[in-house]
Amino acid sequence: MTDNIAAESPAPATPLPGDGYVGDPAVRAEWDQRYSDRHQLWSGQPNGALVAEVAGLTPGRVLDVGCGEGADAVWLARGGWDVTALEVSGVALERAAGHARDAGVDVRWVHAGLAEAALPPASFDLVSAQYPALLRTPDAAAERALLAAVAPGGVLLLVHHAGMETQQAHDSGFDPADYVWPSMVAALLTDAWEVEADEQRPRVAPEGGAGAHHTDDVVLRARRLR
Repeated sequence: MTDNIAAESPAPATPLPGDGYVGDPAVRAEWDQRYSDRHQLWSGQPNGALVAEVAGLTPGRVLDVGCGEGADAVWLARGGWDVTALEVSGVALERAAGHARDAGVDVRWVHAGLAEAALPPASFDLVSAQYPALLRTPDAAAERALLAAVAPGGVLLLVHHAGMETQQAHDSGFDPADYVWPSMVAALLTDAWEVEADEQRPRVAPEGGAGAHHTDDVVLRARRLR
């Protein structure tokens, strides 16, 4: 695993993530605990919106933001994509790396928060963020990091659960106002981008895993023109 990817020479794919986390330690601890509480948190299948949207794209370099246990990353690698997968949880990355080994595919692992990862700018043909838990900041760091990573001609695909943005804060401590939603990213798009989809649609949900009860997605797909 690599903590940073040099813009001129991307790090080679590695089978196991390391310990050099870059980001907020409290965020890492929170997600490590969530993953540690369950043997498997997610379904183990690629997200339906990703499968549908990638169908017409030519494989190239892809950034999987919040890769979790690696189902999307492994599926993309099997499809011929050069995959960089970013995740804050070391527990999740260990599982993801194991799944990649079992599948016989190479993935470049990045143990970092998105805003702190120092990813090479404008370098990915696809940036995929499927239901990401990106914390909102006054400077819109996460939103801008998503956009900055997309290469000219490349696609940003951001998918989230419909209706979450307008929910009230939960007694559990979850407050939607703390997180980045597709509308916030869409608001930053300039004439250098073409919006190919910005809509709500029924979710194609893998069976099992956390979040399976959500029935509709918000899908933002935008292509960087220059």
